[in-house]
Amino acid sequence: MTTSPVFLSARLRQWLLPRRRLAIAEACLIGIVSGLSAVLLKQGAGWLGTWRVHASNQLPASLVLPAIGLSLGLLCGLIIERLEPEATGSGVPQIKGALALFPIALNLRVAFVKLVTSILAMSAGMTLGRQGPTVHIGAALAAQLSHWVPTSPDHRRQMIAAGAAAGLAAGFNAPLAGILFVIEELLRDLSNLTLGTAILASFIGAVISRSLGGLTLDLNLQLSSHSSSFSAPEIPFYLLLGILAGLLGALFNQGILASLSLYNRLNLNLPMKIGLAGMICGCVVALLPPAFRDNSGLRELLLTGTASWQFTSFAFVAYFVLTLIAYGSGAPGGLFHPSLVLGAALGYLVGTAEVQLLGLGSPTSYALAGMGAFFSAVSKVPITAIVIVFEMTTNFNLVLPLMITSGVSYLIADKLSKGSLYQRLLNKRGYTLPTQGVEQSSLAGLTAADLMQRRVETLASQMTLDEAVQAFSRSHHRGFPVVDDGELVGIITQTDIANATQNSQPGDTPLAQIMTPQPITVKPIYTLSEVLFLLNRYQLSRLPVTEDRKLVGIITRADIIRAEADKLSGDTEQVGPRPDPSYIVYQTRAPAVGKGRLLVTLANPQTAPVLLQLAAAIARERHYEIECLQVISIPRHHNPTQTAVITTKSRRLLRMAEKMGRDWEVPVHTQIRVSHDTSQAILETIKERHISLILMGWKAEPPTTPNRIFGSIVDTLIRQAPCELVLVKLGHREEMQRDGTTVASCPLPIAWNRWLVPIAGGPNASCAIQLLPALTSHNSALMIGVTQVFAPSILLPDTSGLEKAAFLLSHQVSCQKVVTIPVRSYSVSDALIRLAHTQHYDVVVLGASREGLLQQVVHGNIPEAIARGVNSTVILVRGAPSE
Repeated sequence: MTTSPVFLSARLRQWLLPRRRLAIAEACLIGIVSGLSAVLLKQGAGWLGTWRVHASNQLPASLVLPAIGLSLGLLCGLIIERLEPEATGSGVPQIKGALALFPIALNLRVAFVKLVTSILAMSAGMTLGRQGPTVHIGAALAAQLSHWVPTSPDHRRQMIAAGAAAGLAAGFNAPLAGILFVIEELLRDLSNLTLGTAILASFIGAVISRSLGGLTLDLNLQLSSHSSSFSAPEIPFYLLLGILAGLLGALFNQGILASLSLYNRLNLNLPMKIGLAGMICGCVVALLPPAFRDNSGLRELLLTGTASWQFTSFAFVAYFVLTLIAYGSGAPGGLFHPSLVLGAALGYLVGTAEVQLLGLGSPTSYALAGMGAFFSAVSKVPITAIVIVFEMTTNFNLVLPLMITSGVSYLIADKLSKGSLYQRLLNKRGYTLPTQGVEQSSLAGLTAADLMQRRVETLASQMTLDEAVQAFSRSHHRGFPVVDDGELVGIITQTDIANATQNSQPGDTPLAQIMTPQPITVKPIYTLSEVLFLLNRYQLSRLPVTEDRKLVGIITRADIIRAEADKLSGDTEQVGPRPDPSYIVYQTRAPAVGKGRLLVTLANPQTAPVLLQLAAAIARERHYEIECLQVISIPRHHNPTQTAVITTKSRRLLRMAEKMGRDWEVPVHTQIRVSHDTSQAILETIKERHISLILMGWKAEPPTTPNRIFGSIVDTLIRQAPCELVLVKLGHREEMQRDGTTVASCPLPIAWNRWLVPIAGGPNASCAIQLLPALTSHNSALMIGVTQVFAPSILLPDTSGLEKAAFLLSHQVSCQKVVTIPVRSYSVSDALIRLAHTQHYDVVVLGASREGLLQQVVHGNIPEAIARGVNSTVILVRGAPSE
C-alpha cells in the first residue's frame, strides 16, 4: 500500500506544530546563547571600561573622561540611529510591548546592536547597568529563534519570556530571580510550559555565565563576606529603610520620566543626546573620588562597610542625578544595577544611623537590605527583589530584613506612583497596555468550541463534479467539508473546482479524486491562538473541528471576527451566537443598467449630500448604480421582524438621494433595514445586492470602546467586507460650511484643489491611486502631491516607486501638476500630518489597513492616526480582499 504525497505533507504539517519537545529544545538553545551574550557583554564592557579608568589615571581626568564620554556616546547613538532604533534604553519596555503583541522589533539585529552599543554606553562612563541589556538581548535572540522555527503566537511569547529570564539569570547569576521577574513583570503566566521553559533557560544561562565569567558553580560564594544578623529592636529601622526606599524610589521613577521629557524638548538627534549625556557624566565623575569611575567599584565599597556617612550621602545624590541624566538620553543601559547601588547607599546610611543611636546592627546588613528595597520600589517586583539579593549573597539572615524593606518600599512606591515604570516607559513610546492585562482583553480565553459553527453543510466523496458545482452555486460558502458516514475524509474548495474544470475533468468525476484529503483540523479544546496559527501559517479560510475524526463543527475567519467584535464591545454573552438577520422595512428600485453597484450608507443629513456627490462621481466613472442604505438599530432582545420603527426622517433623506440621482442621471436604489447590528446589516446588503464598492462617512473621534481602530462598525467592514471600501472623514471647514440645503445643488466641493497621496502603503495604496480619476473629475485646476516616507537611516532612498506613481497619475488625472515629495522621518503618521498642515492640503488619500486580527494591529494604526491628526478631508480606501 502506497502513501500519497498529499497525505505525507499533511502529516508532516501536523507534526511540525509546536510540541513540548520543541519548546524544551528551544529553551536549552536560548539559555546557551543568552549566557554567551551576557558573558560577551560583561567582558567587553569590562575591557573597555578598564581602559577608560586606566586612561583617566594616566592623563588629566578632567579632559579624558568628558572626551571619552562624548566620543563613545556619539558613536553609540549613531549606531542605534542608523541600524536599530529599538536598541535604546534598558529594553524591558520593548519586551513588554512585544509580549503584548505590539509591532516592536525583537530579532537578531536588535540583539547585536544592543550588545555593541551597551558596551559603548557603559564604557563611556554612564551610570547604567548591563543587566537590563542582557534581558533585552536574551529576549531578542529567543524571538529570532522562534521566527526561524514554526511556532504559534503563544509559543513565541513563552520563548521570548524564557529568553528574558535567561538574560536576567545570566546577568546577575541568579536563575530564580530570572524566573520570578518573568512571572511578576513580563508574562504573568504560571502555565507548565511557561514555567518549564523559563526554568530551563534560566538554569542554562546562569551556568554558562558563571562558568565562562570567571565564577564557580559553588553558590555559597557570597557577594559580601559579612555575616548578617537580625533582631527585633532593628525592625523599626528596617521599616524606616523601606519607607525611605519607597519615597525615593517613586521620586527616582518620576525623575526618569522627567529626564526623558526634557531631552525630547531639546530637539536633538539621538547621537547628540547620548554624546551630551556621556560628556556630562564624564565631567561630573572627573570631579568625584576615583571610586565613581568604575560602576561596580562604588557598590563594592559600600558593602565593605568602610565608607563614611558623608561620602555615602554624596555618592547617593551623585549617582541618583547621573543615572537620570544617562537614562533620559536614550542610552542603552539598564536600571537594575543603579537601583542596587542607590539602595546600598541608602541602606548604609540607615544602618550607620542605627549604630550611632543604638549600637546595634551593621551598616553592611542594611546596605544589602536596601538593595532589595530600592530595586523593589523602582521595578515594582518585590518578590524578584528579595530573591535576587538572596541569590547574590546566599545569606539566610537577610531574608526577613529583605521581606520587610522590599514589601514596605513596594507599597509606598505603588501608592505614590501607580503601575510599573516599564509600562509607563512603554506608554511614552505610544503603546498603551490595557489595564486589565493582555490575556483578559484579548480573545485568548476562547476555544474552538466557542467559535465554531455546529451546523455544517457537507458533501459526500462520491458526489460528482457537476453536482458539486451546483452546490457551490446555491451557497455562499467557498468550501465544504467532505464527509462519509460522519467522518471527515477531505475538504473541497472553489479553487479545487476551478482547477478540475481547467484540467478538463469529466463532469462525473467523484469528489474523492479532486478534494484535498486529510485536511488540517482542530479539536474543540484548541485555543484561539492555535486556530489563528493554523489559519495564517497555511493560508486557510476555514478549519474543520473534529473529535475522533467525527466532524462536529467548522471555524471560518468570519466567525473569529464576529467573536472579536462581541468581545471587544463587552458583549461577552454574544460570543458565538449569531444575531438575527436584518429586516427590510422600506425599499425602492431603479432600472438595473449599471456594471456594478456602489453602496452609500447614510446616517447624518449634514454629511449625506457630500457623500452622495462623491458616490455619483465614482458611479459615473465606473458605470455603477447607487444603492442608498439607512440602518435603524434596535436592542438585541427585540425581533427585527416584529419591532415597530419610525421611518419618516429616513425616507425623507432617501427621497433626496433619489432626486439627486435623477439630476445626475445615475440609477439610485434605496432601502431601510432594521437590525441588531449595523455592520451586520451592511454586510447582508452587500451580499444580497452584489455590491462592488462601499462609501461611507466617518467622524474622527476616539472610539468609546477600547482596542478599536475606527469604531465598531467601520472596523468590522474594513476587515470583513468582500468588496472595495471608501471611508470619508470630512475636514472641519467642509463640516462647517455644508448642510443639507446648500450642498445638494452644488457640484463637488470646489475647495478640494490640493490632494496629498502617500504611497508604499501596500495594495490598498494602489487602490487609492486608481480611485483618484473619479474623485478628482470635477476639477481641472488641481495639484496632486505624491509622497513617500523614508527612514533617516536610509542614505540613498529608492524613489523609483514615487516617480512611477507620479507618472501614472499625471496621465490618468486632468490636473495642473503632479509633484513628488520624499520625506525623511521615523514616524510615518507624524510626517504626513506635518506635511498636510504645512502645505495646506485639502484632501489626503490613504490606503486603509486590514492586516492582522487582534491587538497588534489595533494599536499604532497609521491611516487612523493620520485621519485623526489632520484637519483636512481624509479619504481612506481599502481594496477588495483577494480570494
